[in-house]
Amino acid sequence: MLSVAEKSRRRFLEETSLGRTRRARKIHRILADTYPTAHAELDHRNAYELLVATVLSAQTTDIRVNGVTPALFAAYPDAAALASAQREAVEEIIRPTGFYRAKAKSIVGLAQELVTRFDGEVPGNLTDLVTLPGVGRKTANVVLGNVFDVPGLTIDTHFARLARRFLWTESTDADRIERDVQELFPRKDWTMLSHRVIWHGRRICHARRPACGACPISALCPSYGEGELDPEQARGLLRFELADQDPAAGKESR
Repeated sequence: MLSVAEKSRRRFLEETSLGRTRRARKIHRILADTYPTAHAELDHRNAYELLVATVLSAQTTDIRVNGVTPALFAAYPDAAALASAQREAVEEIIRPTGFYRAKAKSIVGLAQELVTRFDGEVPGNLTDLVTLPGVGRKTANVVLGNVFDVPGLTIDTHFARLARRFLWTESTDADRIERDVQELFPRKDWTMLSHRVIWHGRRICHARRPACGACPISALCPSYGEGELDPEQARGLLRFELADQDPAAGKESR
């Protein structure tokens, strides 16, 4: 006898390309209604701060990064200040984020590159951004989408996991996932799609035990049944309450 998860996946195995695109866009519309205030959760005031914070976010949580960046940016408010920093002092500030020696080397190095090559300013294009120490396509797309309004997909661990669960891709390679998902959505939607999928991955569609019974897109998900199905039990797994539909407030109910 097939499990709920097996039945769910079987429903979508014969899906056409057009069917997949339509289902993907329905999922996105539901996520937009569910997370009306979705945004980048790394605290920042400008491109420099977001770039550094995103590099620091590797293999740690945004909460932990947000805990160290106020002191970091108070000490080094711009690329010029960070470029001339003593690496040991930077390491001490960012130690809670893990891998602090490698991260200190990267952020001091990228600051030096910004000063040397870009007059201390963060470049607004992918080609230049990915030449900076510690900066790959994911980090570049975060900065481009949230500061420069250049659409891009943020393929972090949450996005990659959900893209596979939704059968938007079967790949584990970030570049391939990015290409596969780009084919499903208009370019203008890429940045907000990233925010909404990542929020869903953090709040409901967890890696180890997704809250399937409390998921607003369960009817469209090929992986429904991999997690907790009982609605009450599933709600107990939510990291944050779902957004109430309150257009006047425009805020999530907590």
